[in-house]
Amino acid sequence: MNLSESMRRTLSETVVKERDEDYTIVSLRPDEEAKAKGLLGRLQPFNSINYDGNEVSVVLVASDWERLRGEFNGFAEAGPYRLLTFDIVLDLSIVGFLSVVSTVLAEEGVSIFALSTYLRDHIMVKKEDSRRAVTALRSLIEECKRPHA
Repeated sequence: MNLSESMRRTLSETVVKERDEDYTIVSLRPDEEAKAKGLLGRLQPFNSINYDGNEVSVVLVASDWERLRGEFNGFAEAGPYRLLTFDIVLDLSIVGFLSVVSTVLAEEGVSIFALSTYLRDHIMVKKEDSRRAVTALRSLIEECKRPHA
């Protein structure tokens, strides 16, 4: 893969961390946003709530979802997923970080669900793809640590 020197440097400093828990991705009706925020706000990290006016998307530990799912009506769910965190503080001006990640994983046949916080990027991968994803990403990172001609 042809990467800029700044991207190679960023990737070489990145650590990929996989959480041990299984995760579920849930789509809730828009009118359940307040309930989702109230219930999920009491959970331990990592969880995520996104609201775009048409749905509330929630990412949470699968066992937490099992306990809470009876509180909601009319949802769609997918899982189990694993959470991979790119443990590097990314400058918001960086261009293409997730593009490189998604390209490497697409070449491995791994689908991603991307999440970002202010400082870090995260991806969800299907549990059965997690080993392959981690291996591919760590291989990319090691390649970026080697001197480039």
